[in-house]
Amino acid sequence: MRSMTRRALVLTQESAGHWFRRSLPPHVFTESLEEEDEDVEAARKWRLSGGDWRGFLTAYCASFVAITLFIA
Repeated sequence: MRSMTRRALVLTQESAGHWFRRSLPPHVFTESLEEEDEDVEAARKWRLSGGDWRGFLTAYCASFVAITLFIA
């Protein structure tokens, strides 16, 4: 018969494939609420507003007109 070994305490993250990730403590893989709030805040800051689009379109149109006049 095959002997079954029972481990009472697992100190490594066995689902992680790389040896370094397996050596990290479990709290590294848990996501805290503070990190989630920071992610939401960062996503809000990177979202483009109406003024951003207006500035982009103004610069695009001005560049298009300048290049067209230079070529013609």
